[in-house]
Amino acid sequence: MTTHPLLSSSPFLRACRGEEPAHVPVWFMRQAGRSLPEYRELRMGVGMLEACFTTDLVVEITLQPVRRHGVDAAIFFSDIVVPLRAIGVDLDIVAGVGPVVAEPIRSRAGLDQLRDLEPDDVAPVLAAVTALTGELGGTPLIGFTGAPFTLASYLVEGRPSRDYRHTKALMHSDPDLWHDLLGRIAAIAGQFLRLQVQAGASAVQVFDSWAGALSLADYRAFVQPHSAAVLAAVEDLDVPRIHFGVGTGELLGAMGEAGADVVGVDWRVPLDEAVRRIGPERSVQGNLDPTLLFAPPEVVEREARRVIEQGRAARGHVFNLGHGVLPDTDPDALTRLVEVVHAYETD
Repeated sequence: MTTHPLLSSSPFLRACRGEEPAHVPVWFMRQAGRSLPEYRELRMGVGMLEACFTTDLVVEITLQPVRRHGVDAAIFFSDIVVPLRAIGVDLDIVAGVGPVVAEPIRSRAGLDQLRDLEPDDVAPVLAAVTALTGELGGTPLIGFTGAPFTLASYLVEGRPSRDYRHTKALMHSDPDLWHDLLGRIAAIAGQFLRLQVQAGASAVQVFDSWAGALSLADYRAFVQPHSAAVLAAVEDLDVPRIHFGVGTGELLGAMGEAGADVVGVDWRVPLDEAVRRIGPERSVQGNLDPTLLFAPPEVVEREARRVIEQGRAARGHVFNLGHGVLPDTDPDALTRLVEVVHAYETD
C-alpha cells in the first residue's frame, strides 16, 4: 500500500490523531450521494446494492461531494449490509423500508449463513477503494463497516425495527447464541475493514446506528466486546478509527473504551459535554443537527461556530453533522457550511 505524500498534512488525519491541523476539518456522513442531483441522475434505475458492487459507480459517487463541497475526507459509497450480502446472506435493500433479510437469524442453525469474508467476495468494492486513493490524491478516503449490534439487529429482526424486540429478547434469553452471533459478525466486519485499509483507505469508521436503543449495562455486557474486536482488527494498520452511534449519549464513554481514536457524537449532546464523558485521550467528531441545514445561512453559521467552539475541549475535532445528510438538503448549504468551517479562526 502506497501513501500519498500529502496525506501526512491532512487536516482530517491530524485532527483524528490529536495533532494540530491547518484548519478544522469537515466531512459529512452520507455525503456520497443523498442530496446531490448528479448522484440521483447516476443512480437512476440502479438498485442500491447493485450500485455498491459496481466499481465505476462507487468511484464516481464517492468523488462527487469532494468535487462539489471541498470536504477534507471522502467516505466511500457503500452500505453497512454489503459484507453480509457479499458472503451470501439473502437480503436486499427495499426502497422505503431498508434492509430486508429473507431468513432472520433467531436460532443457532441460522449462524450457518455467516462465513468468513474473503477478498474475492468484495473484489469490485476493493477495486473502487484502490482507484479512489489514486483519484483523491491528498484527500483521505474513509472505509467503513456496520457495527456488530446494528448488523445483528437487521439479521435478527429481518428488517428495520422501532423497538428491537426480537434482538433484545435473543440477547437476554440466549446470551451464548447472542455472543456467538456477534462474534461472527465482528469477524466479518473486521475482515472488511482490513481489506479496505489494505486497498488504500486512510481511516475507518464503525457505524453503530442503533446502539442507542440499549442501556449502558446492556451495551457493556452484550455489545462493547464485539465492537472492540472490530476496532482491534485494524489496530496494527496505523489508521485512525472512528466509532459513531445515534442516540448514544449515555454510551459515549463505553464506546471510546472499545478502542476508537475518534468518537462520533450525534446532535443531542454538546461536544464539550461529550468530551467530559469520553475523556481527553480521544478526538471527537460532530455534531451539527442535520435539520439546521434547512435554516437560513446565518443560523447555520452561528450554530457551526458553536459546535467548533465546543469541540475545542477535545484533543482534536473533526466537524461533521450529528447524523447523515438528509436527502432534501440543498447542496449549496453544505458547500457554504464547509466554507464557514474552513474559515473559522480558533485562536
